Amino acid sequence: MVIATETSSSHHRRLTFAAFLNSDPAAEEEEQSHGVDVTNPSSSNNNTNKDVHYHQQRQSNASTTSGDSSPNQVLSPWNQTYSPYYTDTTTTPSMSPSPWNQTYSPYYKSPWIYQTRNMDDDTDNGLIGTIVRQDGHVYSLAASGDLLFTGSDSKNIRVWKDLKDFTGFKSTSGLVKAIVITGDNRIFTGHQDGKIRVWRGSKRRTGGYSRVGSLPTLKEFLTKSMNPKNYVEVRRRKNVLKIRHYDAVSCLSLNEELGLLYSGSWDKTLKVWRLSDSTCLESIQAHDDAINTVAAGFDDLLFTGSADGTLKVWKRELQGKGTKHFLVNVLMKQENAVTALAVNLTAAVVYCGSSDGTVNFWEGQKFLSHGGTLRGHRMAVLCLAAAGSLVLSGGADKNICVWRRNGDGTHSCLSVLMDHVGPVKCLTAVVEAEDDGKGHREKGDQKWIVYSGSLDKSVKVWRVTETASTVIG
Repeated sequence: MVIATETSSSHHRRLTFAAFLNSDPAAEEEEQSHGVDVTNPSSSNNNTNKDVHYHQQRQSNASTTSGDSSPNQVLSPWNQTYSPYYTDTTTTPSMSPSPWNQTYSPYYKSPWIYQTRNMDDDTDNGLIGTIVRQDGHVYSLAASGDLLFTGSDSKNIRVWKDLKDFTGFKSTSGLVKAIVITGDNRIFTGHQDGKIRVWRGSKRRTGGYSRVGSLPTLKEFLTKSMNPKNYVEVRRRKNVLKIRHYDAVSCLSLNEELGLLYSGSWDKTLKVWRLSDSTCLESIQAHDDAINTVAAGFDDLLFTGSADGTLKVWKRELQGKGTKHFLVNVLMKQENAVTALAVNLTAAVVYCGSSDGTVNFWEGQKFLSHGGTLRGHRMAVLCLAAAGSLVLSGGADKNICVWRRNGDGTHSCLSVLMDHVGPVKCLTAVVEAEDDGKGHREKGDQKWIVYSGSLDKSVKVWRVTETASTVIG
């Protein structure tokens, strides 16, 4: 995630994202040229805070409506009275040396610890369990059926089934910043080293995954590299092949109906890939600063958000014998970085998170109009996820806000999930498989399983329902 800011001095200055990580070397290396301190949502007057640390201590995780609490009460973030300015007061527990350093097998003993917590006070909503990672921060995750894929700065992708360690595979370099999964079970991962790697599960060996290629393919890379017209100048005396990202791949998005994969990068480019043969169809200089997020939308629209503060809309149109993506609208242009996007395809709504802690949304298929602003975070919004009529926002303030879109287009805050002790970096949601015992659910009683990955080195699993009572409207 890249967040651009401007100091009050006469020159530009960017602080590292490692401010959230207590100067973690791995994260400091990742953000050394792009990240800044997002502990100040106003993104100004930061030049005196050269070393801001995330040393907020954690408060109690449960409270009753009357304000009373007891040691025997089951902890539940759903019992909390809504407050976007809730602060934690517990520091992250110390972690043991990484078992990934073992020479005999990196997966012999899982570095994750699965913990189950029963939510006796609310069986329909709340925290289900926690997977604590001991050797890296969780930067990306994706769910497919009963499998959960997680990526971290350890360069490994772990696979979980029924919240138990199932298998894993690893790349040679580059922390895993993005994961998407196609309908034919191909896994695309975007990495800090600028590469997009492609993986597929083995049909012969259960739980076996192997790398089947990368983008661009070696054949296309060699073919295009022979022509000088296929190179672009990225800095003085440095030319790169335009079909290849030369900086971190920060985001990926799929449009399987069109058979396309979109990748955004800190190199400011948007690339369009054809899924059938992994060919790069377009390389677009989309923004003036690093691209943080990309989302395929409704009506064949594509949305991109950047550290330059803009939210752009692209549309695929015919040009000659082929097709090309054209810029059709700029929905937002602000000083604060655009950090996250999510799309409600059914209702034709696009949500945009920013470094100032707000979530703006636009609606309408033929003409996108600004619908309003959701304010639930006191720090930068780092991730968004749409699930039915719900939209979830994760922030640098360690909280997850659960919003419901009502029939009249307004939004209500159903809950604030407060169990992480570090910034929430990624979110995804899947429909819960359980039913009412008769093979179906009651109308409007949709339940979701939500996975949240954090820079506290954990993944938390939640259950949320669209029929939960409103905390604040």
